[in-house]
Amino acid sequence: MSTRSWALLVRPSANRVYAASGPQLLEAEVAVLDATVLDGRLRDIGIRDLGGVPYLTFTSDGDLDAHAIAHLSTLSGIYALFEREGEHLRPVELAALQLFDEDLLTIQKYVGKTNELFTRLLLNVTLWASHVGVDLVAGAVRERPIRVLDPMCGRGSSLHQALVYGCDADGLDVDGKDFDAHEAFLKTWLRRKRLKHTAEVIPIRRDGERLGRRLEVAVARDKDAWKAKDVRRLGFVHADTTRAAEFFRPGTFDALVADAPYGVQHGARAGGRLERSPLSLLEQALPGWVSLLRPGAGLGLSWNTHVAPRDEVVRLLASCGLEALDAGPWRGFAHRVDASIERDVLVARVPAG
Repeated sequence: MSTRSWALLVRPSANRVYAASGPQLLEAEVAVLDATVLDGRLRDIGIRDLGGVPYLTFTSDGDLDAHAIAHLSTLSGIYALFEREGEHLRPVELAALQLFDEDLLTIQKYVGKTNELFTRLLLNVTLWASHVGVDLVAGAVRERPIRVLDPMCGRGSSLHQALVYGCDADGLDVDGKDFDAHEAFLKTWLRRKRLKHTAEVIPIRRDGERLGRRLEVAVARDKDAWKAKDVRRLGFVHADTTRAAEFFRPGTFDALVADAPYGVQHGARAGGRLERSPLSLLEQALPGWVSLLRPGAGLGLSWNTHVAPRDEVVRLLASCGLEALDAGPWRGFAHRVDASIERDVLVARVPAG
């Protein structure tokens, strides 16, 4: 079997700091993809300049099949894929996983918004580590949509990325202004796209107590899908994340992603106190989060290591019975956001049972 050579053109980013970290993050992302759903079929993964432009290059034993190309197409940092033939690059058509338009992620602009490429990266590596990782690109042939939870979802970027992929997505956030802004944006986007959908806000009450509000959205990619009841769901609960287990059925999510407060502009609330470190919040919230996950599900966290050491986060995940993936390519995601934020990613798995 002959060795084939490949080159990924790194996607440019308007964010100067993220653009500087982009090649390193793409290298780690490809290494994780290879270690999970691609079963180690890639070799010699690394960044190199070709014509003064950064590419991620690798080799494979034989050609890449449709399954491998489909997964490579989901990479957060991919702009184009080429097969290398001597000094020449032959374009390879990508197979984008996209049920809905990507502007669902890119239109919103606000202070503190997480870069949408990083949002995709965090969701990707979490899904690949989970029991549904190999099936991510299966789309409509799955018996049911993959279900994703973000229990600190802000204005919903991770929910939108999951929806673009064709997943069902649920989020939860304590900030009422973020809930209102997300509701207004999403309803406007759905109308402008002329998608068949329903969207309503429902008060959540139990035993006479008002616990919060829930935005419930059902949407289909076209009229035929709507008639066939081939719809995707997005839910957003306005409530405290430490009460997440009160709003969702246990053991029903395939993946959980959370971008923890960085302790700079936004701190973490734990026990009514505002703290720089998210550790107290995670300690209170994790047991409820884990109870919502299926056996084999993935959990992905990003946070500011200046206010919470990685070893402490690993310890918290292990205390909840999770298997932290803390070696090899999983250690390659630490990167600078600004002078006060060094962001890292940690992925863990629920035991398969």
